[in-house]
Amino acid sequence: MFLLQRGACKWVVSPETDPKLLTVTAVILAAGKGRRLGPLTKNCPKPLLPVRSRPVIEHILLGIRAAGIEKAVIVVGYLGEQIVATLGSGGRIGMELAYVWQNEPRGTADAVLSVRGFVSEPFLLSWGDVLMSTKNYPALREAFAAMPAAAWIAVNQTDDPAAGAAVYFDATGRVQQIVEKPPPGTSTTHWNNAGVGIYSPSVFAYAERTPTSPRGERELTSALNAMVADGHLVYALPVVGFWSDVGTPEALAWAEQHFDDPSSCTLI
Repeated sequence: MFLLQRGACKWVVSPETDPKLLTVTAVILAAGKGRRLGPLTKNCPKPLLPVRSRPVIEHILLGIRAAGIEKAVIVVGYLGEQIVATLGSGGRIGMELAYVWQNEPRGTADAVLSVRGFVSEPFLLSWGDVLMSTKNYPALREAFAAMPAAAWIAVNQTDDPAAGAAVYFDATGRVQQIVEKPPPGTSTTHWNNAGVGIYSPSVFAYAERTPTSPRGERELTSALNAMVADGHLVYALPVVGFWSDVGTPEALAWAEQHFDDPSSCTLI
């Protein structure tokens, strides 16, 4: 194996890894308003809310950079100009950033479609309100490189995935079904879609065909289920260490207390 090292961050790649599969761009969905956060997002977009003295989206980008990914496209919308002003071209965090505007929130599948003109290779996708231990980003990238698939998605354990998406997969990790926001108490799995994954460009065709959900949005979950139904390989990779979204005041406060991995990568 050989070692790639960037500052204090490093990750290991097996000799079977195809270098072409390591050339991925990151996409961050950061257009939502964060209504559940109430007054906290009245004048500040959710991805810029601070956790451990650093904006959530900056933690995400530093985790992505730790995986050796240096380019990212950020989908912005609500108060997006603040995100652009804060992150700029990305030089301060050692990355090259571009921005796409999603003025009307029409769901995660629609947001993914908005970057189609920027991405022609496998890409790492992250919700803009999810924090996890840095080591999970290179783990996802290495898993995809070692076993290419239509998608590899990170999953985290929870008592009930009702607030997210229940992920059902077999002993090999192959995903069988994903249920978006199942009614509380109905899931027979404790695995939740962690909101981070690596996708092949084939997801765009499925996102384009995704119907509008009862919530009035086009969900990426529906696109993933269609891919699974058509026999495409979608795998789940359990998160190791910390994971939390910051979608509610309670979750934000919990992350502030417990997030112990405010990236091991330093700013440039």
